[in-house]
Amino acid sequence: MMTDKTVFLTEEGLKKLEEELQYLETEKRAEVAARIQSAKEEGDISENAEYDDAKHEQAFVEGRIMTVRAMIRNAQLIENIGPSDEVRLGSHVSVLEEGLDEPELYHIVGSAEVDPLNGRVSNESPIGQALMGQRVGAVVSYQAPAGEIKLTILGID
Repeated sequence: MMTDKTVFLTEEGLKKLEEELQYLETEKRAEVAARIQSAKEEGDISENAEYDDAKHEQAFVEGRIMTVRAMIRNAQLIENIGPSDEVRLGSHVSVLEEGLDEPELYHIVGSAEVDPLNGRVSNESPIGQALMGQRVGAVVSYQAPAGEIKLTILGID
């Protein structure tokens, strides 16, 4: 479970967490409770795989509820205060990787909203750390599993 660590979120990310919490506390809890009740009605629960599975799911759901509650409680919204001349939380950064022809666009977000396949990278990730505080024209590098990657910052929104 998360501690009292600040969780940086966009408004969209906070809304998604609130929706997830609502779903978990209402629909998912009820669904799992129904599975447990159904398994109990089958008789002996000591060797009932469905009962064991439902209890494990219940533990997972309750753990996720506690985690999401902590994330919401410790949320700090990433303010969209307009254009900046340097990369910060919330920035959209256009970069060109050394050796490639097509630029890539990254949205710098908190770790709770990471989605690399959609260009959302954490400020705590190697690429996010390399970009934070940099300006257009800067060449930054970071260590990836395949080796060192160099990026040139083309634009910041």
